[in-house]
Amino acid sequence: MSNTNGLSARDRIAALVDENSFVEIGANITKRSTDFNMQEKSAPADGVITGYGLVQNTPVYVYSQDVSALNGTIGEMHAKKIAHIYELAIKTGAPVIGLIDCAGMRLQESTDALAGFGEIYKMKAKASGVVPQISVVFGRCGGGVAVLTAMSDFSFMEEKNGKLFVNSPNTLEGNYTDKLDTASAAFQKTASNVDFVVEGEAEVCNQVRELVSILPMNNNDIACSDECMDDLNRTVPDFAAEIADPALALEDLSDNHFFLEQKSGYAKEMVTGFLCFDGMTIGAIANRTAVLDENGKEIEQFDNRLTTAGCEKAASFIKKCDAFHIPILTLTNVEGYATSVEEERTIADAAAKLTAAFVEAEVPKVNLITGNAYGSAYITMNSKHIGADMVFALPEARIGMMDAEVAAKIMYADDKDVDLAAKAAEFKQKSGTDAAAARGYIDSIIEPDAARKQLLYAFEMLFSKGEYPIGKKHGTI
Repeated sequence: MSNTNGLSARDRIAALVDENSFVEIGANITKRSTDFNMQEKSAPADGVITGYGLVQNTPVYVYSQDVSALNGTIGEMHAKKIAHIYELAIKTGAPVIGLIDCAGMRLQESTDALAGFGEIYKMKAKASGVVPQISVVFGRCGGGVAVLTAMSDFSFMEEKNGKLFVNSPNTLEGNYTDKLDTASAAFQKTASNVDFVVEGEAEVCNQVRELVSILPMNNNDIACSDECMDDLNRTVPDFAAEIADPALALEDLSDNHFFLEQKSGYAKEMVTGFLCFDGMTIGAIANRTAVLDENGKEIEQFDNRLTTAGCEKAASFIKKCDAFHIPILTLTNVEGYATSVEEERTIADAAAKLTAAFVEAEVPKVNLITGNAYGSAYITMNSKHIGADMVFALPEARIGMMDAEVAAKIMYADDKDVDLAAKAAEFKQKSGTDAAAARGYIDSIIEPDAARKQLLYAFEMLFSKGEYPIGKKHGTI
């Protein structure tokens, strides 16, 4: 299952870091176990190359597992090398990038290997929210190594040769690899375990470099990309037509049409990813009602409702943005919650997590209401009521309890003589953007083609935002 046709561990590092910038640490470290005749087996660098270098001129720590040395298995000294660069990364405030190609735990080292796993788990947990952690799955990534990958902030998977699994497909009851390869990139892309699936090792490395270039080094740094060469006053005439598919709309808004979508194959009704405004990295969250092709043709459709998977996807993304001081933009178009028996089991908890994530986020938060914003689902989507700093709305947006016709039928269910059409029209008038703006729930009603400059200026004004939260350890939601 390992990636025998891919680059070597050293070649992967060379493809990732800036030319001639990598410095190896612990090159002479190797296994010390002699159990099961291990003294007779060669393990250069104990199966993992560790060190530091530059990625887009950003200092990073890197480890790359060497599948040619004991299949890249994690033993005692292998784990100590990874834990050591984590310790250095926390001290220096530099990101950590792990290049994964590993047959799992080194069985011959038994409890020593287990202790090593635990040490890496501990260091990853300590580094969480301090420095960005990126895992890149090139080959096999199974069992406890899959958990290590899931503990990272961002994960990449090479489409053809990457294999990610906690349990091998053949061990799942009623399943086998030929029936459903749950370790494959095709399966993992539709799950929540992987952020980016990319074909080709060189292409994966290029996208990792792109991500590093827009992330902060640590939780005390500011996330900025290269100097903006785009017109700050550029209009977006196609924005209104792209609202249904925010992946296109956000790309149109961003500097140089840059948008890096995260988890694009999972919970597609909720779009998350990064864009840039005047060189400033912004985290974006948006409700999607359709996937459009390059010709604007609808190829997939979604209800504009919050789902469990969508809420959890967005909540996790918000926490990462807040941890690293990345401002948050939302494009809101939501009418309620998903309605099914299965969703009813989980949606309340998921919506609570999303609501709490928005409330607790201290970074600048801007919301643009692009369509309908109904009921408590609207409140959850970064409304002013839960802490959005600035809220804009397009002229045709609707803010209220529910659809006007439905509301009229409910309110006058016992009155057979009432003119429902007239009452619906009255309710619709009170649910418009003007009514919400009159009460201060919307700061400004903007035209679609002016969305880029209005949002960009809002984030620039909020750049120096600071909040002083009440003293508490952490929330429980």
